[in-house]
Amino acid sequence: MENPWMGVLATLATALVVSLVLGPLIIPILRRMKFGQQVRDDGPLRHLSKTGTPTMGGLIFLIGIAAAVLFWVPRSMELFTVLLITLGYGLIGFIDDYLKVVLKRPLGLRAREKLLGQILLGLLLGVIAVWGIDRGTSLVVPFSHLEIDLGGLYLFFAAFIVVGFGNAVNLTDGLDGLASGTVALAAAVFIPIALALDKGGLALFAGAVVGGCLGFLVYNHHPAKVFMGDTGSLALGAALASLSIITRTELALLIIGGVFVLETLAVIIQVISFQTTGKRVFLMAPLHHHYELAGWSETKVVRVFWTAAAVFAGLGLLSVLTK
Repeated sequence: MENPWMGVLATLATALVVSLVLGPLIIPILRRMKFGQQVRDDGPLRHLSKTGTPTMGGLIFLIGIAAAVLFWVPRSMELFTVLLITLGYGLIGFIDDYLKVVLKRPLGLRAREKLLGQILLGLLLGVIAVWGIDRGTSLVVPFSHLEIDLGGLYLFFAAFIVVGFGNAVNLTDGLDGLASGTVALAAAVFIPIALALDKGGLALFAGAVVGGCLGFLVYNHHPAKVFMGDTGSLALGAALASLSIITRTELALLIIGGVFVLETLAVIIQVISFQTTGKRVFLMAPLHHHYELAGWSETKVVRVFWTAAAVFAGLGLLSVLTK
C-alpha cells in the first residue's frame, strides 16, 4: 500500500475483527475447561465476584495481532524481532497461567524460571537490535538531540526495559479493561513515531496491537467476560518495549507508558516502606487498588487511568517528534 496510514488501518482492522470473532469462540472453551481466574483474598473484597471468570484470554488478541501482521506486513528483520519477543513473552505467560489455573500450582512458574526466560529473551532482543538491525547502542534523550552511548551495557539495558515493561503491564492488569485500554493508547503513539522514522513495518505492527487490544476490550470491559492473564499482559508489555528499542525511544517509553511506570513505582515504594518502617504508603498496591480502597468505583479508576494514559502518550509523542 502506497499510503502507510491505509496499511496501519488495514492491520488495525484485521486484528480488531479477528479478536472480535475469536472472543465468542475462545471464551466458552476457556470456561468449559475451567480456566477460571483465582482471585486473591487479600485484595479488594469486590473482586471476589470475579472468581471463575475465564483467564488466559490474551490468546484472543495475540492470534489477532499475529494474523494481521503475517497477512499485511512485509517480512523484515525488524518485524520478525518484535513478533518473536512479543509471542515469546506470551508463551512464558501462557505456561505460567496454565500451571496456576489448570495444574493448580498457585504460584505458577517459579520466580527464577519466569525471570530467566524473560531476561534471555530481552538479551536476544538487544543482540538482534544492535547487530542484526544495526540499531546502535545509544539512548536518545527525550525533547532533545542528546544521545548517551551505553556501549556493551546496552544489551543489559535492553533486557531491563523488556523485563520491566512486561511486568509493569502485568501489574497494571488488575481491573476490567485497564491494561488493554492503556496499552492501546501507548501502542497508538508508536504508529506516527515509526512512520516518522521510515519504519513502516513497525507502524503496521503497532496498529495491529491497537486493534487487538480494542477487540479484546469488547469482552474485557466491566464486567469482564474474560481476563488476559499473564499470557496477554507479559506479551503486551514486551511489544511496547520491543517497539521502543528498535525505534530508539526507550527513554521516551517511560513517558509514553507513564501509567505503567507509576503502577510499578507504587509497588516498589510500598514494599520498601513496609519492610523498613512497617508502614504502608498506599492503602494497597498496585496504585489502582489504592484508589479502589479509597472509595472509587472500578469504572471510575479505569476511566481516570485511561485519561492519564492518553496524556502520557501525548507527552511521549511530543518528546520524540519535538526536538
